[in-house]
Amino acid sequence: MTDTSALESLAETLAGRLPQAIKSHTMSYGELTLLVEREHIEPVARLLRDDSLCRFETLIDICGVDYPERSERFEVVYHFLSMQLNQRIRVKLTTDEDMPVASIVDVFPAANWYEREAFDMYGIQFSGHPDLRRILTDYGFEGFPLRKDFPLTGHVEVRYDDLEKRVVYEPVALTQEYRDFDFLSPWEGMTAQIPGDEKADATEGGE
Repeated sequence: MTDTSALESLAETLAGRLPQAIKSHTMSYGELTLLVEREHIEPVARLLRDDSLCRFETLIDICGVDYPERSERFEVVYHFLSMQLNQRIRVKLTTDEDMPVASIVDVFPAANWYEREAFDMYGIQFSGHPDLRRILTDYGFEGFPLRKDFPLTGHVEVRYDDLEKRVVYEPVALTQEYRDFDFLSPWEGMTAQIPGDEKADATEGGE
């Protein structure tokens, strides 16, 4: 079981060492979450990795969260693990569509593809990233598919054109016939005689 008192003590220590970087901290379900200033994520990550009280040497994940109603609509969430201390820590910061977040690839090389994924899915910019380009979507993809305002149908559909012998992209065109439901349950739409009953009637008549 995680020693929450140790994590609380760690949070206070970190806040004392980087008071300009750490805005607040919370403890929930035995895990510590730090809310940090966007421009200070790199020194925070370096401290978590190198400090003898932390030793969070493993970057587990970086992901985005979209809150369109906020002025800074994106949260960037980092998860770190200390194998030596058997502790986990979560670090959060906020940003918008235009303000870049400092890349931590120089501190944790594993951040490379995580940051590219956050860019690809949300459009979050990471300054100082060595190769910030899409990683999951196709070339020329329009929009960012994990934003809350991204249409569920997407903007284009892909098919293989047998005449052109290549994959082609076309605007989404939904066929609507399959949406013509009568909204009747199987029982409400059923006739007086269930299909197949005529066989039973014929058998009974023959006996």
